[in-house]
Amino acid sequence: MMQALLVSTGIVALAEMGDKTQLLALLLAARFRAPLPIIAGIFVATVVNHAGAAVFGAWAASLVSPDVLRWGLGLSFIAMAGWMLIPDKADEGEGAAYRYGPFVATVITFFLAEMGDKTQIATVMLAAKFDATAAVVLGTTLGMMLANAPVVWLGNFSAERLPLRLIHGVAAGIFALLGVLALVGWPA
Repeated sequence: MMQALLVSTGIVALAEMGDKTQLLALLLAARFRAPLPIIAGIFVATVVNHAGAAVFGAWAASLVSPDVLRWGLGLSFIAMAGWMLIPDKADEGEGAAYRYGPFVATVITFFLAEMGDKTQIATVMLAAKFDATAAVVLGTTLGMMLANAPVVWLGNFSAERLPLRLIHGVAAGIFALLGVLALVGWPA
């Protein structure tokens, strides 16, 4: 359970560096200048989104044989490694959600931005790999908060100073390693 928590936290925290949701956090912070409602909105959207993804991952893992799951996870983690090397761009435009204030705007926009995002897919895969759905959701949520809360608080300073290419490379390496380990069946 602790391994699921730590791996999930680390993977998502690294995957979020330079991700569109981190850029969204920066845009929301600049627009509303209300850090607490924005951080609370990120938390709520992440818990709901990642809980659904983790439940789906655990359910999918129960449907297939261990060998099919191992190969599917291995190849998925390797594909995620490649996806990590493609930088995200912030979605532009303001929707109707903005008129309801920072909390509602953040919940809606973060939830939608996470649909099909790297971290949602990673949550599905981690929940399928580890038999600890709650630990995966807690870890991915913690990773999301670790990556996005400082952006809300510190604004553009942290985003401009971090070597995002290196961070994406490290995250890609971790995903590739997890993929190879899954393919060779270690740890069983």
